[in-house]
Amino acid sequence: MQQSKEERVHHVFEKISNNYDKMNSVISFQQHLRWRKDTMKRMNVQKGEKALDVCCGTADWTIALAEAVGSEGEVKGLDFSKNMLKIGEQKVKDLGINQVSLVHGNAMDLPFQDNSFDYVTIGFGLRNVPDYLQVLKEMHRVVKPGGIAVCLETSQPTMFGYKQAYYLYFRFIMPLFGKIFAKSYKEYSWLQESARDFPGMKELALMFEEAGFVNVKYKPYSGGVAAVHIGYKEK
Repeated sequence: MQQSKEERVHHVFEKISNNYDKMNSVISFQQHLRWRKDTMKRMNVQKGEKALDVCCGTADWTIALAEAVGSEGEVKGLDFSKNMLKIGEQKVKDLGINQVSLVHGNAMDLPFQDNSFDYVTIGFGLRNVPDYLQVLKEMHRVVKPGGIAVCLETSQPTMFGYKQAYYLYFRFIMPLFGKIFAKSYKEYSWLQESARDFPGMKELALMFEEAGFVNVKYKPYSGGVAAVHIGYKEK
């Protein structure tokens, strides 16, 4: 029986969890750290506020948000891979961060009340969900009026030559890295498929608007191999 996208993604992340952080650095040549740092600067997270990190994985962005809101704030991280959350929980424990709680759940049906968070983020997770728009609508539902939703994700380069090189890298080189460094060629082949099929920057901005966000802005990184989208919920 053919697996659904949700089942397939769950299997992938349960299997690669132990190597996930290392492979992120290898695959992006550590650029994902620079992209996230710039995204956080744009978000201008305030002390004492509440944030939700959807598809939080091993909780790196969750922890960055927790440091930004401080001990008076509150951050929740949600993921549907228990193995990824275990690694995140150990990181949070080792750092002694008390304002973080990690939740096992589904991005398609967030287990939170409407208008609960000042910031809702999703980093390199939207491309892996079965329905991009449904997740954006859920993010819109749980963010407070005046709050922001932020998506940092792979994108589709538009520059000729660069675009071809990007697809070559994702199709052939990235799965090879997965085989060499994580013994997971099949799983990293899937990840390149999800990146290849993900909407471009303009298309995703329109999806943000369709989900109900206003004042949607986006910025490409590294020639468009990744992009951040930021949308606001009307007050």
